[in-house]
Amino acid sequence: MSPALRMTLFGTAVLAAGGFGYWLAASRQAAPDTAQPQAQVEKPAAQADELTLNASYLDTVGIKTEAVTSGNLSLDVLAPGVVSAASNGIGVITAHTSGTIIRLAKQLGDTVRAGETVAIVESRDATAMVADRSVAESKAALARSQLAREQELFNQRVTPRQDLERAQAELAVADAEVQRAREAAAAAHVTANGQIAVISPLPGRVTAISAALGTFVQPETELFRIADPRFIQVEAAVTANDALRLTIGDAAQVMTSSGAMLAGKVRSITPNVNEQTRAATAVIALDGSHEALSQGEAVQVTILPKNAGPGGVVVPEDAVQNVGGRTVVFVRTATGFKVRPISVGARAGGRVTILSGVMPGETIATANAFFLKAELGKGGDEE
Repeated sequence: MSPALRMTLFGTAVLAAGGFGYWLAASRQAAPDTAQPQAQVEKPAAQADELTLNASYLDTVGIKTEAVTSGNLSLDVLAPGVVSAASNGIGVITAHTSGTIIRLAKQLGDTVRAGETVAIVESRDATAMVADRSVAESKAALARSQLAREQELFNQRVTPRQDLERAQAELAVADAEVQRAREAAAAAHVTANGQIAVISPLPGRVTAISAALGTFVQPETELFRIADPRFIQVEAAVTANDALRLTIGDAAQVMTSSGAMLAGKVRSITPNVNEQTRAATAVIALDGSHEALSQGEAVQVTILPKNAGPGGVVVPEDAVQNVGGRTVVFVRTATGFKVRPISVGARAGGRVTILSGVMPGETIATANAFFLKAELGKGGDEE
């Protein structure tokens, strides 16, 4: 091959290689870049503010609800209190005659019905009452028969009217004596066999016993003390300054040791303070009967003076939860609960003032409300 031909072939090869490279580069630029797709960031779903729960769940985990009431802890009067029996709820049982206790039917703490026998006393006085009654009844029977005979003789015109009237008067006296003897025996609760039955004047529970078998007791000796749980009151110890702010009829709330809230009103306020405690006593009458309370139980009392104004609502501190950085409560709905943001005020005695967010009368979760917070978080995780 000649040198000229070699140079021609070499130049052709160079031109072909350059054209192939140019075509390859152009094809790469024209092809879409599918190796690096655009990243798509999903926004997290907003946390739900409602829970659908059935009543069985609430019972299982022990969630309690409470109606929101007006109040303001910076204005309310907070005081410790103790449950006591009202004057119409205490019964003192005594023996009406002297004698020996031969049977005790009730023990401390037992439930008693009105008119139920709690003890039996053997008494000479009871025996005498039974005898007097029998004698009076016999005299009345004799006077009745004499009157019948005088009536028959008078009808036959054998005896004058004076004899008939005398017989009528004697029967009236005999009947009066029978009535007296029977009433005396009944008042002493004399039994048919000549013993004294000690009777409870009211229903309730035995709170004190000073009787013992075989003990000789005198008339009107206290044997039992009965308290009717339907008639109880709360005695709250308030400071002298707070007592000046209170008036009869002020609304009050009583929180028991179990966390239950009971409504009531101020019934009376002592005019003087106790020398030892330097506190006055505000007597709280509870609305309705609360047999779950017992005498001597310590409670927390919140009194809202009328002249202080509501200023918000008061709820148990356990009802206030923090969800997603918000201070909230769980408001009861027909199907469960709804989160309600709130603003809070003063806190005291396990209660907190809510300045806005809920209205008086709405029902919220109180005890174990944190379970609802957990359920709300669980729903957010599932989403």
